[in-house]
Amino acid sequence: MNRKKKFITICILLFLLAVIGLFLPTWTPDIKGKNSISTLEQVDINGTKLEVMIRDNDRSNPIIIFVHGGPGCSEIPYVRKYQDELEKNFTIVHYDQRGSGKSYHFFEDYSNLSSDLHVEDLLELTDHIKELMGQEKVILIGHSYGTYIGMKAASKAPDKFSMYIGIGQVSDTGQSELDSLNFVLNEATTAGDLKDIKKLENLRSSIENGEMLTPRNLVRKYGGASRLINDNMDYYLGFLFSPEYNLLDVIRYIKGVSLSQKILIPEEREHDITSIVDKLDIPCFIVMGNFDYMTSVNAAKTYFHQIEAPVKDFIIFDKSAHYPQFEQKELFADWLHYTWKEFNN
Repeated sequence: MNRKKKFITICILLFLLAVIGLFLPTWTPDIKGKNSISTLEQVDINGTKLEVMIRDNDRSNPIIIFVHGGPGCSEIPYVRKYQDELEKNFTIVHYDQRGSGKSYHFFEDYSNLSSDLHVEDLLELTDHIKELMGQEKVILIGHSYGTYIGMKAASKAPDKFSMYIGIGQVSDTGQSELDSLNFVLNEATTAGDLKDIKKLENLRSSIENGEMLTPRNLVRKYGGASRLINDNMDYYLGFLFSPEYNLLDVIRYIKGVSLSQKILIPEEREHDITSIVDKLDIPCFIVMGNFDYMTSVNAAKTYFHQIEAPVKDFIIFDKSAHYPQFEQKELFADWLHYTWKEFNN
């Protein structure tokens, strides 16, 4: 009986902890200062509610809107640890895209989800942020799949943005995946991992025909995703300890990734960004990690040469892979601050 009572007690406690975890209030920590801003809230945008986080030491600083990748991979759960330097000179805006993370709503209809709808959301959000902060334009930064949305938004409405920055820029998917495949095969061969080699050789024709991506777990295994951080662990720790997310939000995140990738990855493969945007009317900067094989440097550089822009530059961070803004965060913050000052003096 004592064992039974203990078991029941433990089950009740676990149930209560789960309930608390599901509905625990979320927030983003305060930033000290009279003119600082630190908000995390749902905002009505284009017929849905998007979760928006704004952080800055001084709300008069220029605005950056970050467009996360994935598709569906919000960075709100962990990004705060990497942007302390940026918050000194910029107002940093992150948002969970429609159907992603805290912007995933269980009973909402996502049958019309597309990159064009994401672009409409981003443009309306941009107007909202400009009005809220009393500024005319913002810096637009896309990361990974977020560059697909960002490039289309910058092309469609250049008047809303002061510059476009693509980190881990998507480009010719076929070329990028072949680069990834060759990288992983070379690394697996060097490591003598016959199991990985056999798996990749079996998948080669499917990857070459554009039917699938080079397995991301193998790209990660051999350092083509991150070198100086553990991005997967950042998510796990963020889900467990970040005040911005609770357990219910983690469930939303998982549902959102599944939903978004099922719809948006095939769309991107079918409608390559290089055939959609080849000109921007604002300064364009492509920022790549030297070891990036999630979106290959080689493919991004080929695309960069095709883009027409009043000013453009291709920047490589030599020690990073797919996350130079996190892996070399101080260097990235310095580069961005210098670049902004150079074009706004």
